[in-house]
Order: sequence, then C-alpha cells, then structure tokens
Amino acid sequence: MGFANIHTRLPGEKSKDLLERRQQIVPKGVSYGIPAFAQSAEGALVKDVDGNTFIDFVGAIGTINVGHCHPKVKQALHEQVDQFIHTGFNIMMYESYIELAERLVSLAPGNHEKKVLLQNSGAEAVENAVKIARKYTKRQGIISFSKGFHGRTLLTMTMTSKVKPYKFEFGPFAPEVYKAPYPYTYRRPNNMTEEQYDEYILQEFKNFFITEVAPETIAAVVMEPVQGEGGFIVPSKRFVQGVYQICKEHGILFVADEIQTGFARTGKYFAVEHFDIIPDIITVSKSLGAGLPISGVIGRKEVMDTSEPGELGGTYSGSPLGCKAALAVLNIIEEENLNDRAETIGKKVMAKFEQLSEKYECIGHIRGLGAMCAMEIVIDRKTKEPSKTLTNEIIKEANKRGLLLLSAGVFGNVLRLLMPIVITDEQLEEGLTILEDSIEAVTGVQNESLITS
Repeated sequence: MGFANIHTRLPGEKSKDLLERRQQIVPKGVSYGIPAFAQSAEGALVKDVDGNTFIDFVGAIGTINVGHCHPKVKQALHEQVDQFIHTGFNIMMYESYIELAERLVSLAPGNHEKKVLLQNSGAEAVENAVKIARKYTKRQGIISFSKGFHGRTLLTMTMTSKVKPYKFEFGPFAPEVYKAPYPYTYRRPNNMTEEQYDEYILQEFKNFFITEVAPETIAAVVMEPVQGEGGFIVPSKRFVQGVYQICKEHGILFVADEIQTGFARTGKYFAVEHFDIIPDIITVSKSLGAGLPISGVIGRKEVMDTSEPGELGGTYSGSPLGCKAALAVLNIIEEENLNDRAETIGKKVMAKFEQLSEKYECIGHIRGLGAMCAMEIVIDRKTKEPSKTLTNEIIKEANKRGLLLLSAGVFGNVLRLLMPIVITDEQLEEGLTILEDSIEAVTGVQNESLITS
C-alpha cells in the first residue's frame, strides 16, 4: 500500500454531509478544489474526515513549502499562545515582529538599507506596496502585466488579468492601473525564434510608454518573477532585466511580487535571484507563514520611510502568531536546505514531464523553475488549442486516486505542481505515478469513446 489511500467515493459520507451544510451557509462564490474536508495533515499528506489520505501537490496554493504541521512551526505557535496571542503591533509592540523584519532584510537581494512592513495577506502586501510607491514617487500610475495575478481586493483585482472568475461584473475598477505585455514563449508566433520574441515583447514594453501612458506618471511596475495563476510562465532573463533597466531610466520603482514564488519554491529564497536584479520593493506571503496569515513588504529604506505614522499597518498586521511561524519557517528552510531540495525536486519532476510529453499528445508544453513546475494541456499540439475540459478531467481522476492537484493559466489548461518541498522521494514518485495514471485513464476513455462513436 502506498501513501495515497482512497477507500470511499468522493465525497465520502462525512464530507458529503459537511458539503450539504456548506451549500446552505457558504456563498457559492467561494470555490473548492476537491469535495472533501480535512481531518489532519502532516508533511505532504492530507487525511480527510472519511479517512482518505491524499498526497498533496497543491500545498494550499503554494503556502506549505515546509509541509503541513511542521514540528518546529507547531512548537513556535504553542510557545507564543502560552505567552500572548495578540496585542496589536500598533498598540504594544513585540520582538518577533522586529526579528522577522531583520531576517527578511538579511535575506532579500541587495546590500542597500531596507525596511519591512508586515501585513496579513498577499493582496494586502501588494496594496501597501502600491501605496508606498505612490507616496515616494508622487506619481499615481501602476503597471502590471497580462496574465498576472495579484489578489482579489479592488486594486489587486484591477491589476489581475484573468477576467473570469476574478473580475467579471465586479467593476468599476481602480483607476491608473495599466496592463503591459508579458512574454508567453510557448504561444509566440510560429515565425519567431525565442530570441526574436523576447526582443519583440521588450520593444512592445518600450512602446507601451508611447501608446498607453507616459513613464513620468508611473510610480511602479509590479511583476511576478514567475507568473503563478497565469500558468507558471517563466520569462527570460533578458526580458526581466530589460524591464528593470527601463524602470531605472524613468525613475519607476520595480516591485517583485514574490507571494507564490518566494521561500524555496524556485530553489532560491526569492525568484528574482535567478534574474540577477535587485527590486526596489518585494512583496511576500504564502509559504512565509506555513499556513498562518502573514505577509510583508520589503523595500528600500528611503522608499519605506516616506509614509508617516498611522499611514501603514492594520489591526492584525504582523500578528505574533504569524511572526513566530515565519521565523520557524526561515529556520527550517536553512536547516533542511530546502532551496537545494527544491532544485532536486524540480529536476525529478521535469524529467518525468519529459517522459510524459513523449507519451501523451495532450501535453503541449512543460516548464518550470526549481520546484515550480507545470504542464500545459492542449487539444492539438500543432494549433496549441487549450483544453480546460481535459485538464479538469485529469484533476478529478487524480483526486479519485489520492492526489491533490490544481490548474492554472488564463485558459484554465495548465496543471501546476506546488507540493511541499519537504515531500519525500517516495511520496513524490507515487504522486507523479498517480498523475501519469490519471492522464492515461482520461485520454484512454477519450480514445475509446471516439472509436465507439
């Protein structure tokens, strides 16, 4: 028997009862990935209330890099609860906030002086990064990128590209937000090489300041070093460095949104380290807290100090529990060499993806950086027509077999892997086998139905 163990239909009886209760009381606008309710979780395994055990390739959408319920995180939280739960840093301060800020400053790229603001969620971090950038530059405009995702609040929803489900009928949106083109190498014109495409997209970004908005009105450019919800799209170093240089030329702050890419996911503490740039501001969250709500804005001292007392913060911002969890996470990443482990996982996953892409025509493209890996599912490799339907069928089949899996991409046709970095080799191998079996089962059924008809 492997690690995954499914002995009921999904949902099981207990989950089915809870699902019925949910439907009565929770708005349908709150989605769910699998019709099951968690009972316990540890490392890369999650058990539901019906006793089914799943291998986790989702990690709560990239928040569990150090694994579920890591003993050191639990210990840190127990110790904090015994001392105090909350005082409000803006009322009575506590050392863990200061210590976490110091640790983040020491890890962030660049030798310049930095300061850190702590918040609760990724969207809050992005919102505050924009506030700070506007305050410092005395400009209002913000540039984000096509296919990007930055949150679901009014401003971050405006900065996000995917219309459904994030923006449809939720307007009007925040003003002075502009969308620039972002490279999607897999879907480049057929007559272009990758180098030509990079040059084209970079030129389009330069033209953006002629056709769309004047650069002297832009406070910040906000970029995910690897797009998450957009489909794990990895830009070239040439593109990222080109955008960064243009920002410098025009006095525009470069903001790296590291909310999904940070803290060992790509084999570095911060994904921008792969691109050899030093952002003015970095936003962090998700795996920083191992499941506890915590986020941060790391920025140049002179930028961060522009705001006056009371202009930044919040009731629960940088809570003691979140700070303690984050400090434990940073210790775990260092002590367990999770950056190196992410590189190893990524190589294993991409090697498997190579095998699968040779075997299954529905896999149009594979890509990744470190342990942030994805495959794009298509109807036809030549036309590259995306298949959201087939992607969802693979996910459902994987769930039935005991693998938590998630899609991404503006077309909803990308299978993205965000397993905890602490996953064992055996668990990883079993999860990848389940993925292959699920693809085979779904495509096999598809072929059989075609023959029958």
